[in-house]
Amino acid sequence: MGCLYVICIFRQISTMKAFKYLSILVLPLTVYISFTQNGLFTFLPLITFFGLVPFLELFFSPDKKNLTQDQEDIEKENKIYTGILYFTVPLQLFFLGWFFIIMQDPNLTFTDTTGRVFAMGLMCGVIGINVGHELGHRNNRFDEFLGEVLLLTSLNTHFLPYHNAGHHFNVATPKDAATARKNEIIYLFWFRSHFQSYYQAWKTESIRLKNSEKSWFHYQNRMLIYTFCNIILLGSLFFFLGLKMLLIFLITAIIGILLLETVNYIEHYGLLRKKNERGRYERVKRTHSWNSDHVIGKTMLFNLSRHSDHHYNGSKHYQLLKSLPESPQMPTGYPGMMLLALFPPLWFKLMNKKLEEL
Repeated sequence: MGCLYVICIFRQISTMKAFKYLSILVLPLTVYISFTQNGLFTFLPLITFFGLVPFLELFFSPDKKNLTQDQEDIEKENKIYTGILYFTVPLQLFFLGWFFIIMQDPNLTFTDTTGRVFAMGLMCGVIGINVGHELGHRNNRFDEFLGEVLLLTSLNTHFLPYHNAGHHFNVATPKDAATARKNEIIYLFWFRSHFQSYYQAWKTESIRLKNSEKSWFHYQNRMLIYTFCNIILLGSLFFFLGLKMLLIFLITAIIGILLLETVNYIEHYGLLRKKNERGRYERVKRTHSWNSDHVIGKTMLFNLSRHSDHHYNGSKHYQLLKSLPESPQMPTGYPGMMLLALFPPLWFKLMNKKLEEL
């Protein structure tokens, strides 16, 4: 009876821990305000995530606590963590559909339009791509499909074949599109990473099909299917809502993509794996990604900032990711680091010094 009581207590605690990831709802709440208000209020999501969150993180110490093995076994079976991810899918689709409606208002000012485009773009990056990334790592087709749907909302479906078969294999090497080189300016990295990863996604799928003795022009080519889906989405927008709405959506998707590429930039900046005597790269370790345990950003991004452990074991669910002392640490959370990256002289001064200390 005593053991059963302890297990019940642990499960209750596990449930409460899971609910902290509902803090992501701050994003759709601020986007709701952006969509229903005018003027500077339309920029509330940006102000919250790139103003208030980095400021608050200055006052909270990083949380380096990890689960014990017993806790990990319980958390692994807690379906609430996956349920929260599932909940974001209809939420993202609802806000995108609402966005298409409200942006047709002829009375919108330039400020209103800009604020709402950035608000939806933030949702495309934080929910569309980040949650799509988490679901895309799952080992079942249903979760992968939901990840594809989320990634489609920012026209970034090529992310999955490239990320899983390319980035995780080549990370921290010159072959990897998403690994920023030391002293590489972020604005150039955006273009290199995005277009190179798109090319590598096609290449990866072509090789996979060739190994199965299939033509690249085959229904199992995910890049082919994704391309058709992108064309259908964009064509439908143009046909039903017109050129203006199509252009607005393209800008929104680009904002989501740039958020992803900025995250890519800060996650692996300047880190390289060593080669052995046979010219092969050492296996991926927890030292090949920058880590951040800053509480607010970590929770709101589903532990994405515990990126070192994610690369060490890509299939590990977000609630199980660990912080380990050998992982290189960012000086602040993701939102603050993303802002810093936009100012290359400051970024190089801080991060190149940290690279020398590794």
